[in-house]
Amino acid sequence: MKTIGLIGGMSWESSLEYYRMINKKVNARLGGLHSAECLLYSVDFDEIEQLQSAGEWQKAGEQLADTAKKLEQAGAEFIVICTNTMHKVVGQIEEKISIPVLHIADATAAEIRSRGLIKVGLLGTRYTMEQDFYRSRIESHGIDVLVPPAQQRGEINRIIFEELVAGDLRQSSKETFQQAIRELVADGAEGIILGCTEIGLLIKPQDAEVPVFDTTEIHAAAAVDQALDNN
Repeated sequence: MKTIGLIGGMSWESSLEYYRMINKKVNARLGGLHSAECLLYSVDFDEIEQLQSAGEWQKAGEQLADTAKKLEQAGAEFIVICTNTMHKVVGQIEEKISIPVLHIADATAAEIRSRGLIKVGLLGTRYTMEQDFYRSRIESHGIDVLVPPAQQRGEINRIIFEELVAGDLRQSSKETFQQAIRELVADGAEGIILGCTEIGLLIKPQDAEVPVFDTTEIHAAAAVDQALDNN
């Protein structure tokens, strides 16, 4: 079993889900009392969020690259960044280490293509929905990506940062997400990417009329596949 290096804390609510899912999936595969061999470095999200808000992506990337290097030095054999948004700086992280990074968008795109879908809606932070780093990575797999209009993007972003990262799950916010999903489906989306690792805390498969792709679940499963690929 390979040792997984998890960069977490963005937020710790979703990092908790990564840890739970990875260990449950390893146990389901190996049985007995087996669990994952993993290292978790949980950063202070307030520091990262302030850098995001200020547009200081270079500094944020340097911080996460240093974290990844520490995980490599501690014995991690590949890196899992437990957030969608901070894959914006994946290049900086890859430059600092000699072990691979398991990209969340690649894992998600593979799952979408396995379902035979070619057009999906994307929900996430405003950075993930509006900037090119994530959408282009999905689109490189031959998938068209739709996002909600600006006003909905703003409200979705607010819910993520003011509620979901604190574990605050509100019915009114679920309805906001469901309305955005319905409109994306009306525009032709065949499925929906839950492109923030906290959204899966609020939106479940039964909350949408099309398949939803929970990036936390998908990324955790891909991490287990990579960790056990020699077993």
